[in-house]
Amino acid sequence: MGSKPISLEQKVLQVNLDSTKYGTLAEIGAGQEVARWFFLAGGASGTVAKTISAYDMKFSDAIYGSSHRYVSRERAVTMLEYEFSLLQERLSDARGDNTTFFVFADTVAARSYTRQEDGIGWLGIRFQDHPKAVPSQILVHVRLLDKENVLHQEVIGILGVNLIYAALFLYGDLSTLIQSLGDHLAPGRIDLNLIEFSGPGFPGVDNRLMNLKLIQKELTRAVMFDAHGNIVEPGEILYKKPILVQRGTFRPVTLVHQNMLASAMEQFS
Repeated sequence: MGSKPISLEQKVLQVNLDSTKYGTLAEIGAGQEVARWFFLAGGASGTVAKTISAYDMKFSDAIYGSSHRYVSRERAVTMLEYEFSLLQERLSDARGDNTTFFVFADTVAARSYTRQEDGIGWLGIRFQDHPKAVPSQILVHVRLLDKENVLHQEVIGILGVNLIYAALFLYGDLSTLIQSLGDHLAPGRIDLNLIEFSGPGFPGVDNRLMNLKLIQKELTRAVMFDAHGNIVEPGEILYKKPILVQRGTFRPVTLVHQNMLASAMEQFS
């Protein structure tokens, strides 16, 4: 049996009391639950440079540029890039020699009066592993499976804290990092179906294997790869597209498999 994870309060306090960590929290959708944890724990003035929540689309577009989908990988990455660049521009001269900067961002569509379906969200963190380093990045996609909006907000707060703590303190042990993302979240509350590591802090990391660990750690039941072996989020790839699914182990792919697909495709032509 594994050791009991440290509490969320302890995670946040460890970040807040580390004078070398300083960053921005940018949240769109499902409240500002991640920032709330940092302020509740105390000591946030030593960690949080800025919090922002640009809910209105025009405000969001004015800051981050327009987007065809607001809850998307593209939007999350744009938020991380913009806020990290701004953080460095304004604070590098003052404290860059002794500070590892970070930016957490999320863009979420939670259950609401007009949206009676599972919530979805992209969460990411861009961070330095030592002062003045080129930043590294972790990006995740999650489905929120609870049936109430307030529970979606709660989950985003917990997952956001887990992600920030994991990136800042566990980046050297990716198996433990991935496992920790589910801390304090009961089974059946989330489906964490994509994780992507990039940057100099993760040399040689194979994101395909990291996503298979999501299944191994019981954070999701399935992950998806494209024809080039890149990890993809099913909702984005399959959005408004008809799909044809063939079950099998495909070890290896045979002519029978190919003929079955070809015959099935003929039914759509």
